[in-house]
Amino acid sequence: MKNTWKNQPPAISLLRLWLGITWVYGGWNKATDSGFLSQGSPHYIGAQLTGYLTSSPIAFVLRRMIEHATLIGWGVMIGEFAIGLAILVGISMELIAFAGFGMSAILWLSATWSVKPYFLGSDTAYMVLWLALFLLVRAQRNSRKKGNFITDLKNRREVLKLAGVAGAGIVASFVGKAFKTSNPTPEAGSAITTTAKFPVGSTMNFQAADGSPAVLFRTSAGVFAYSAICTHQGCTVSYDSSQHLLICPCHGAAYDPTKSAAVVAGPAPTPLAPIKVAIKGNNIVQI
Repeated sequence: MKNTWKNQPPAISLLRLWLGITWVYGGWNKATDSGFLSQGSPHYIGAQLTGYLTSSPIAFVLRRMIEHATLIGWGVMIGEFAIGLAILVGISMELIAFAGFGMSAILWLSATWSVKPYFLGSDTAYMVLWLALFLLVRAQRNSRKKGNFITDLKNRREVLKLAGVAGAGIVASFVGKAFKTSNPTPEAGSAITTTAKFPVGSTMNFQAADGSPAVLFRTSAGVFAYSAICTHQGCTVSYDSSQHLLICPCHGAAYDPTKSAAVVAGPAPTPLAPIKVAIKGNNIVQI
């Protein structure tokens, strides 16, 4: 490890430090989030994937991932730890930089594709940083005639090192679970939003008092809300304004919010659970 830091240009050192620390922190942030792998939490990876469906150009891929969201969440968390640790230690840096670039590209296409202007989304910047590191490492290796990342995969010792950082990523994920932090949830009676910000005809997602995801509606008749947890297998539903229905991305269950969230399509056995809300003064609150 010492030699990899000594025998490299300052530009590579700077990129390795920033990207390595950031990726390890990203893994730790997810590992210590009590809701990241918990169905029903607004922080749940499945709920995040569902939220990306309306704007992502790879929604057809994300839709298939939602059903296996917990497994995907573990993979992302362990992957961030492994990539960060490998780049800090100096293992197969060309290959790892390419992996970091790929992860940033997927995050851009999923989470920050709709951010305008583009430079306000961090994933594009990280894509460029990982690509810069990849090109710098590759140029350094070419100057020393030490092969490329394909030769790393043919080197037994290097493969064992990669397996080692993957194992370290798994261990770090479980250690993080021991330091789980709870996310504060709003109390019943606290304001969800104001009437000025939520006029008639509006729809919004919010966090219910029990910490679960929910959807709020306002019509000329008043306000009403439902749990966003599908009654089929617990995926998170989202409102489709073109169909005026709450749709589950996992198995196609559909609910009509104007009819007490009754099931109108798909395998769901019962309507979505209602959540009591009301207008109090200038606020809309859960009661």
